[in-house]
Amino acid sequence: MTPAISIRVAAEFLGTLVLVLGVVGSGIMANNLSADRGIALLGNTLSTILVLAVLIYLFLPISGAHFNPVVSLVMVWEKALSLSHAALFIPAQISGGIAGAMLANLLFDLPLVELSTTDRVSAGTLMGEVIATAGLIMVIVVAVRRNQAALLVWLVPAWIGAAYFFTSSTSFANPAVTVGRMFSDTFAGISPASAPGFITAQIVGGAIGALLVLVFARRR
Repeated sequence: MTPAISIRVAAEFLGTLVLVLGVVGSGIMANNLSADRGIALLGNTLSTILVLAVLIYLFLPISGAHFNPVVSLVMVWEKALSLSHAALFIPAQISGGIAGAMLANLLFDLPLVELSTTDRVSAGTLMGEVIATAGLIMVIVVAVRRNQAALLVWLVPAWIGAAYFFTSSTSFANPAVTVGRMFSDTFAGISPASAPGFITAQIVGGAIGALLVLVFARRR
C-alpha cells in the first residue's frame, strides 16, 4: 500500500468512526436529556448533520469523504475509484463504524461492546432505507457529474437530515453505519437480526439511485 492510498484509507476509517460516534453519542445524550423521543430524535439529527458537514469538508479533498460502502461501490461504477481501492476503503469504513460505536459507549460509561436489542425491520423501514439510499446516491453522483462536488458539504447533510424525519427508518442509508450501530444497545442502535435487512435495502437503494442518475444526469 502506497503512502497516498494509506492516507485515503485512514481518512475513510477516521471519518466513519467520527460519523458513528456522532450518531450514537448524540443519541445517548439526547435520550439522557429528554424522555420525549421526538426531542431526542431532533437532537440526534442535528448532531449527525453537523458532524457530517464537518467531516465532508475535512476529508472530501483527501478520500472523497465516502464513509459508506455503497458510495464507494457507486464511485467504482462511475470510474471515480478503482476496485482495488474500494476493496481497501470498505473494510476501513466498517471497522471505523464499529470503533465509533464502541468509543461512544465508553464516553457514556457503558460497556465497550453491547449488542443492540432494537428491532427495526418492517416493510416500511426497509422501503425507507431504499428511498434514503437512492436519494443519497443521486445527490452525490449528480453533484460530481456537474463538477460541483464542493456542494456536497451541505447537500449530503441536507438530504440525510430531511430523511431522518420523512423515512420511518430514520435514514441509516449506510451499511458501515448500520454495522457500527449494532454494537451499542442505545437510542441509535439496531439489532443484529435487523441489520441484514437494512443493508440489503441500502444496496438495492444504491443500485436504484445509480440507475436514476442514468436517466436524469447523463454525462455531458
